[in-house]
Amino acid sequence: MSVYDCHDPEQRSAGLDEAVNALGRGALVVLPTDTVYGIGADAFDARAVAALLAAKGRGRQMPPPVLVGNVGALDGLATEVPEVVRDLVREFWPGPLTVVCLAQPSLAWDLGDTDGTVALRMPADETALALLRRTGPLAVTSANLTGEPAAETAQEALDYFGDGVAVYLDAGRAGGGTASTIVDATAERLTVLREGALTRAALARIAPELAEDAPDATPGAAPAETDGTPPAETDGTPDDVAADAPPARTTEPG
Repeated sequence: MSVYDCHDPEQRSAGLDEAVNALGRGALVVLPTDTVYGIGADAFDARAVAALLAAKGRGRQMPPPVLVGNVGALDGLATEVPEVVRDLVREFWPGPLTVVCLAQPSLAWDLGDTDGTVALRMPADETALALLRRTGPLAVTSANLTGEPAAETAQEALDYFGDGVAVYLDAGRAGGGTASTIVDATAERLTVLREGALTRAALARIAPELAEDAPDATPGAAPAETDGTPPAETDGTPDDVAADAPPARTTEPG
């Protein structure tokens, strides 16, 4: 287990190298995001994803969201993406917006019981993006044990996971500590599954149907749990997603 101070250029470079290597061999990595710290695994390594869920103390019914390093990944990982979702992504990525979409059916991955959906987010964090651009999509959930607060520092994550994580990328206190806002785009009408760092008012500037007074709007509604997305998790996150209720069941890093 290694901890790297990402405020030091040399340690940051070495830490990113070691994180890439660790993820490549199926190990887990803790990384900062613009919301809370996340614990991540290679999204295309089923054993690593299973280890990620086990480290959190949860099962396949609460799959993790996926963090990406560029907007183009939306079309690589999701299908039938509504134009309004593309507008939201153009406006709020990178940032604290998680979108739940139908997953590309040809993808060779196993995130858990997703019901054919995937929760995607591009975090606005330099270290996270530098890692994602080298590894590709990562399954990332908020760095905490089930039922505990999401880690806002690498030390808090270390206290949770210890040697169960191979590499800790320490970039100081994470973003704002508020989980991402989750929008479900898998039905005919967009819905807010969790209002987090982005308000309905901000979303409604791009997608009026998400306004507080829109038909069927459910102000303040959140997934059935509290750390991610659709009945996924909601530990305070995973962007689970966190940060994080059908459609997708995810758990986010904020």
